[in-house]
Amino acid sequence: MKIDIDLTRQRLRLLEGERLLKEYAVSTGANGPGEIQGSGCTPRGRHYVRAKIGAGKPINSVFVARRHTGETWTPEGHQRQPKRDWMLTRILWLCGREPGRNRLGCVDTFRRYIYLHGTPPVTELGKPGSHGCVRMRNEDVIELFDLVPAGTEVEIHE
Repeated sequence: MKIDIDLTRQRLRLLEGERLLKEYAVSTGANGPGEIQGSGCTPRGRHYVRAKIGAGKPINSVFVARRHTGETWTPEGHQRQPKRDWMLTRILWLCGREPGRNRLGCVDTFRRYIYLHGTPPVTELGKPGSHGCVRMRNEDVIELFDLVPAGTEVEIHE
């Protein structure tokens, strides 16, 4: 299986060979595509799922620095912290495969903490809006998390 993320279409496709298994709306970096540390951009190129975090946690579980906080996202909590970058439900942590493009130095996807992760239901998908990660509906990220093993190839392109 392979994950294909189209930054222009704001779509994530799960493929088995050339066969489309699933397709999801996503939201990638509000600052567009780019690889530089601190840019808020979504990195392009060949990656793989380095780690899967959150197995078995309830939907809307809140994560900070890849750790479950014990919180659950609620609309009331969202109103209290509207600027918070909510990472919910599951995390698929990406690692680049291309030294100098998305691996090592100031372009290292893994050290930039770029994830596929769940997002509040009020987040608009289908258009850029994240800080560089790939945001997904919680139900979608659970499904994807359960379908792909660590090591799954991920291609991010325009």
